[in-house]
Amino acid sequence: MSSSLNVILFGETGVGKSSVINLIAGRHVAATSPGVEGCTMSFRPYSFPVNSRTFHIWDTVGLEEPEMGANGYLPAIEQACELIHNLSSQDGVDLLLFCMRGNRVTATTQSNYRLFFEVLCKSQVPIALVITHLEREVDMENWWERNAESLEKYGIKTAGHACVTGLPTHSKHPESQRNIARLLKGHKGQGRFNMPPERWLVEFLRLFGLFAPLKKECKKKDIVKLLTKRCKLDPKVAEELATKLEAGSSWSVGKWPA
Repeated sequence: MSSSLNVILFGETGVGKSSVINLIAGRHVAATSPGVEGCTMSFRPYSFPVNSRTFHIWDTVGLEEPEMGANGYLPAIEQACELIHNLSSQDGVDLLLFCMRGNRVTATTQSNYRLFFEVLCKSQVPIALVITHLEREVDMENWWERNAESLEKYGIKTAGHACVTGLPTHSKHPESQRNIARLLKGHKGQGRFNMPPERWLVEFLRLFGLFAPLKKECKKKDIVKLLTKRCKLDPKVAEELATKLEAGSSWSVGKWPA
């Protein structure tokens, strides 16, 4: 069993990711904020010991239903680059924690799942679900029993799950801590997935183009400048990526350098 784990925690804004961080830590380390702006792919790194292992967790803000203008796309790309470079410097990722509310699966839920599991991690990293806002359930595990089959129909795979409430004063809070501790303890951390930063960025932008075709007010020259200056991408690759984003079309991964 690995002595440390690199974990990406992701999900829509407002699902309670900061509360999940606090559950894992067993204390208040992450400030909860309902006003966090979506569509930025921003992230916050945390590192702390849990039992005999060290957890390096990236608390991310994933894609929301895209209703953003030019000012939203370039920061999204830049933040994604920063996350990717951080993952590479830590030799990759061991585990994905997909945080979702205990209600219906939305299109955004599926988009975030695809972005992190299928694109950033090529479906090669174990993914576990953390179901939040279950304080009204008589037995939180009942939610899973009712909905596990439905999640499979949406194509959402899981290597484990934890049903929780993040409310620190709720009677089910201690049970929530035990549930998520049990989930993490069961992950052996036997393989760590990594890709070269450039390949990771190409994969991210490929799907980003599918989810949110570039708005007309986003200039191609600005994309190229960002990719070359801030993301340190080869100018030719940056030019091709910007062209694809400008057209708002998809492309085959095989056409891009590995």
